[in-house]
Amino acid sequence: MLDVRSILYAPGKKLDFQFDLDLSDLDFAGERPIQQPVSVTGSVRNGADVLTLNLTASTVLHTHCDRCGKELNLEKTTPYTCVLAQELQDEDNDEDFILLQNGFADVETLARDAFILSMDTKILCQEDCKGLCPRCGADLNLGPCGCPDFGSSINS
Repeated sequence: MLDVRSILYAPGKKLDFQFDLDLSDLDFAGERPIQQPVSVTGSVRNGADVLTLNLTASTVLHTHCDRCGKELNLEKTTPYTCVLAQELQDEDNDEDFILLQNGFADVETLARDAFILSMDTKILCQEDCKGLCPRCGADLNLGPCGCPDFGSSINS
């Protein structure tokens, strides 16, 4: 929990933060690609009595291409921004605001949720990955495999 009480009523003030998240226990489609800590850096800025939280969560994912199976190490960076509020003025518009809990913001949960929600559902080694031949299993990124019906087809 991040204590923002020191800048709550101080326009122009800023509070920086940095921490690591361990998300190595999370399973995505049978893989655990987050083997390294997720580094989170950010700040909360009071601009005219509006607290804006900005954070960036980043790590290197250890995963495989969904088309050809090639092992990949991908840098993953997720930015996240929200407004922190002590109370909601308009109950119908709570999507853009995160409520403070007695002057504290749960930045770990915010970073965790933002990072998880930004995970790609399909990971490719390259945008135009051709995948594997369904007949012989050859990597079509390296060229046609020679199978009469499948050697030059592109799998999706």
